[in-house]
Amino acid sequence: MASEQTVADALVARLRDWDITRVFGYAGDGINTLLGALQRSGAPEFIATRHEELAAFMACGHAKYTGHVGVCTATQGPGAIHLLAGLYDAKLDRRPVVAIVGQVVSTALGSGYLQEVDLHALFKDVCAQYVQTVFAPEQALMALDNAMRTALATSTPTCLIIPHDVQQAKMPEQLEHSHGVVPSAAVAARPQVRAPEEQLRAAADVLNAGERVALLVGRGGAGAVDEIAAVTDILGAGVTVSLLGKPVLDESAPWHTGVMGHLGTTASAHLMAECDTLLIVGCNDPWTEFYPAPGQARAVQIDVEARVVGAKYPVEAPVIGDAAHALSALLPMLTRNDAREWQRRVNDWVRHWDQLASDRRDVVGTGANPEAVVGALTELLPDNARVAVDVGSSTYWYARHLRLPRGVPAHVSSYLASMGCALPYGIAAKLDAPDRPVVALVGDGAMQMNGLLELITLADRWRQWPDPRFVVLVLHNRDLTEVSWEQREMEGNPRFPASQKVPEFPYAAYAELLGLGSARITESGQAAEAWERALSADRPFVIEAMVDAATPLLPPLMPDEKAEKVVDALSREDGDSPAEDRVGAQVSAERSGPS
Repeated sequence: MASEQTVADALVARLRDWDITRVFGYAGDGINTLLGALQRSGAPEFIATRHEELAAFMACGHAKYTGHVGVCTATQGPGAIHLLAGLYDAKLDRRPVVAIVGQVVSTALGSGYLQEVDLHALFKDVCAQYVQTVFAPEQALMALDNAMRTALATSTPTCLIIPHDVQQAKMPEQLEHSHGVVPSAAVAARPQVRAPEEQLRAAADVLNAGERVALLVGRGGAGAVDEIAAVTDILGAGVTVSLLGKPVLDESAPWHTGVMGHLGTTASAHLMAECDTLLIVGCNDPWTEFYPAPGQARAVQIDVEARVVGAKYPVEAPVIGDAAHALSALLPMLTRNDAREWQRRVNDWVRHWDQLASDRRDVVGTGANPEAVVGALTELLPDNARVAVDVGSSTYWYARHLRLPRGVPAHVSSYLASMGCALPYGIAAKLDAPDRPVVALVGDGAMQMNGLLELITLADRWRQWPDPRFVVLVLHNRDLTEVSWEQREMEGNPRFPASQKVPEFPYAAYAELLGLGSARITESGQAAEAWERALSADRPFVIEAMVDAATPLLPPLMPDEKAEKVVDALSREDGDSPAEDRVGAQVSAERSGPS
């Protein structure tokens, strides 16, 4: 290391040692020295976003699609504050992200200086596992190494705060071997957690005693696909997945009931309501009201993280270990259940849901049917695509109507459920694999919150990609649809236009203005052709779908009293709402199938 290197230069070199390929951020005087070091080094690549929040979302998206640490940077004060939403997304969805944040010069700390914010207090919750200020050159590399290791070990965000003058300080050519100087290395490793045999045997006893076994699989089931299928076959079980677990399994399997929860399927609701035994694999889904009722089912839970076992449902047999290894070791202990009546019932629920979903996609209303628009992608989605899903009605239609080819990853802000995540996620995915197409599903509310900003980034960068395909579907209905339906369902209130109206905006025309491809559709029948055009385009493409806000956004098997509350709320809205009749028809159709 050259003696003329600054601390910033040394940190950038250390990021390369950690195999960091890009840093997402927004410029500011508090990190100008760091930016200069990135410019001199040429690597990692600096990715400029339109807002610091989007930099943090991109870092989180990078971590989600790659499994590696995402790195973001911002200046002090407002820049640091803007990182919080994306960092909380990483915290709640358990993804490794490191934020490198500038700070005012150390001699000014405590003076009420321009843009001075107590950054330790700001980040102490979101980066609870590790937040540290670097005050001396000798501390810098050790602190960065610990931030990286901690992010990897805990799957959470961490934060390094570096005052401007410390970034500029000269880095010693060699650290002195003395008291108080702590050497470090850019290395980390993950353990393999193997469940002990006594836990597996206790789990086998519970599962073998079950007659109506259900599996609930989350993203922790990734890598255990074959083992899950084998356990399902031996036990004659049915399988549902959390929203995060949707990409794990092939949803075309007859025992796969789809996503569980408020935005899930009727088949999954039946499975959870009628099973007598539950095997939870790598899942900590928060929709507890959609689990079996407490006392209804004996439960086994397999997870590599002991802290989540029993956290959402009373578990009789905890199994702490890697899912694939635990299920593989469990298989020889299971007794084959040759009575297949339960699995036949599961298959009937799945067929009924498939018919319900098809019928819903065929409903004709005002404009295009959003369920049909998203459903039309199923037959056209390339098998090497990456999918980014925003929060809102697009999440519901993704969960219910888009079947992913096996191996296609899809990500959404799950536990934080933050709008505006899809475009930064998608860009992070594309930057990591520019030879793979990306599809982002976005509502018009989320598009106006963050998406329009990152269309600018998309327009600026796409010519660098060997495969330029990046398709953005905008569900344009001038309404914050999910919240409108939540107000009706949870509060019994009619839609409040002053809070719910999304201003009109010409998304397709704006895409053309930026030099991107576009299509504007007003009928469901136009969706397939629009998807075909978008997925064969020679540049990123925006599909503006004028969709019907009256499409019901309701949980499966909704109780009568809740349905009545929704209809009452709709009846008090201005004008005749076609949604009233559609709610009644939907509830009736859900109950017409096999019990």
